[in-house]
Amino acid sequence: MSTEGHRPHPSTKTSLIDHARSLDCIHCGLCLTTCPTYQLTGSETSSPRGRIHLMRAVAEDRLEPDAGFAEEMDFCLVCRHCESVCPAGVEFGAMMEFTRSSLREQQPPGPLARFARWVGFRRILPSRFGLKAAVLGLQLGQTLGLIRLAAPLLGLRGSVMRHLPKVPPRSERRPLPAVTPAQGEKRDRVLVLEGCVMPELFGRVNHAVARTLSATGLDVLSVPKHVCCGALHAHNGEMKDAEELARETIRRFDAVDPSARIVVDSAGCGAHMREYGRLLANDPEYAARAAAFGARVVDYSEELSLPAARARLRPLLRAGHGIEGPITWDDPCHLCHGQGVVDQPRQLLDLVPGLERREMTAANSCCGSAGIYSVLRPKDSLDVLAPKLEHLAKSGAKTLVTANPGCHQQWLVGIGREGMDVPVLHLAEVLDRAISAGE
Repeated sequence: MSTEGHRPHPSTKTSLIDHARSLDCIHCGLCLTTCPTYQLTGSETSSPRGRIHLMRAVAEDRLEPDAGFAEEMDFCLVCRHCESVCPAGVEFGAMMEFTRSSLREQQPPGPLARFARWVGFRRILPSRFGLKAAVLGLQLGQTLGLIRLAAPLLGLRGSVMRHLPKVPPRSERRPLPAVTPAQGEKRDRVLVLEGCVMPELFGRVNHAVARTLSATGLDVLSVPKHVCCGALHAHNGEMKDAEELARETIRRFDAVDPSARIVVDSAGCGAHMREYGRLLANDPEYAARAAAFGARVVDYSEELSLPAARARLRPLLRAGHGIEGPITWDDPCHLCHGQGVVDQPRQLLDLVPGLERREMTAANSCCGSAGIYSVLRPKDSLDVLAPKLEHLAKSGAKTLVTANPGCHQQWLVGIGREGMDVPVLHLAEVLDRAISAGE
């Protein structure tokens, strides 16, 4: 990163940086110890405070937005832990999305990287056909052993590919029905996000979500033909695509029910959808509609923690669920830091009879998944995960519970590499098994 003489006023480079938000930082340093990349390197530039300083320096023409600057922005996991401890309320995640988007436009990647991003973000994630084709390719690669052979070409460790979970059988990848009717007396109806990755890799979780919500007296409505909310696009600087996917999501969900709550079982998607109002704030046609949409989004654990839902859920839960305890809950970053949901999952787990829960040290620290960070930067990702694997071992937990597909996959890979015998479950799977034990 090269520097120039100081200029007191921001230049045209403010188009690259959200300069107004950068001024909110008071440089107190409370964020440093929460930042996974700062913990890895001990470098100030690899901390939220350091990155904001770099952003401000670029906006004020004291620093060139060169390859070194771009690398530091990409090194960040955008876990948003810094936001949880920031006394000034700095919106670091929004700043990083803005910066990455501007860098992609003004300093586009090379042809190969550009093609890979085009395939991933425009032909796979927003397309059910593209996703199924990608999953089929992964399945064939796993069956024939080609994935492990390709690992070096992809920049991945062979051990990562060896412990990558198998693609689930077709029976687990079936879509949700249009309506899963309420059991017993109906009290309300909700929409659910099936998502892009979840149906293909964690379809069983979506079905567990529908069953448990139905058991508490809710009609559960799926949204036909909807695929992707745009969270991964925004996270990686593809903001134009993220905005269009947000508009499509709003249109499709509102066509089914324009007022029902929207229950999300994937933390990253929920955090992103809640911020549609900010994302589309400059769109006169969608700004108000997006803000109203975001206000309807709730996490799965929040929905089941509502008094009416909790009252219906509690008597349904039984022992004999077959889940080995003690269990521990790991906070997905975009649930605890992105949405402020901390107590609800723990309280729901504590309702399950015969299941001891142990709190894991630093449960709210990042596991290193961070969307596709684990694919783009596998070594850094596994280095971030390493201390959490130690915390898991020290907790003595026999089952780990979380609520985000990326985190789920990351834990499965890490646990497999360490040879640990600890299953990973989604919160909905735990509650679903506890309900089924009483049937």
